[in-house]
Amino acid sequence: MLSTLEVAGMSPAGNGKPKRDTYRHGDLRNALTEAALELARQGGPEAVVLRAATRQAGVVPNAAYRHFADRDALLHAVSQAAMAKVARTMEAEQAAVPPTEDPVATARARFRAVGTGYLRFAREEPGLFRTAFHVPGDMAHAADDTAAGATGKTPFELLGEALDGLVDAGLLAADRRPGAEFLAWSAVHGLAALLIDGPLRGLSPTQAHDAGQHVIDMIERGI
Repeated sequence: MLSTLEVAGMSPAGNGKPKRDTYRHGDLRNALTEAALELARQGGPEAVVLRAATRQAGVVPNAAYRHFADRDALLHAVSQAAMAKVARTMEAEQAAVPPTEDPVATARARFRAVGTGYLRFAREEPGLFRTAFHVPGDMAHAADDTAAGATGKTPFELLGEALDGLVDAGLLAADRRPGAEFLAWSAVHGLAALLIDGPLRGLSPTQAHDAGQHVIDMIERGI
């Protein structure tokens, strides 16, 4: 039969004082967020549960409530962290753009890299991609630092910066710039959803990549 100490996640030490079996994290909030990110990676937003996160982080369940009021608070933190991972994938695509002295070619390549990175993340990390866009229900946190990549910019800000680059390079008329983020985002996100949850999920990696490039072509012509 388990003792009271063992039920509480503690075991008696030799000096008579209880010894905790679970690990005391120096940064429990981040530890729980990382644990919940792994849950989301495997099962999407539905898998993000406070008790499961505490178990994965190796702490007692009640410890989570010191940092997250409820499951929604944890899910929001995971959504933002997943969004930051989307940003890093987009940044990696931009960093891989070959250097050139042609500002027009550079602007175009950096814009296309934003969409390519977004779609690559959706295909490679569908659970995190679904979680990134599960909450919130508006644009209130679209520029929060918690959703930013290595450059300090969120996916939405990276897209906006790339569109501004098209304007500076003369590829996008200034009067067509307002609201262009939403048009480009809608098209790419729609394809991402079709690839991971819709009738296009059976495409091969090559076919999915080609479909993404065609959609980005369409966006370029449309804006």
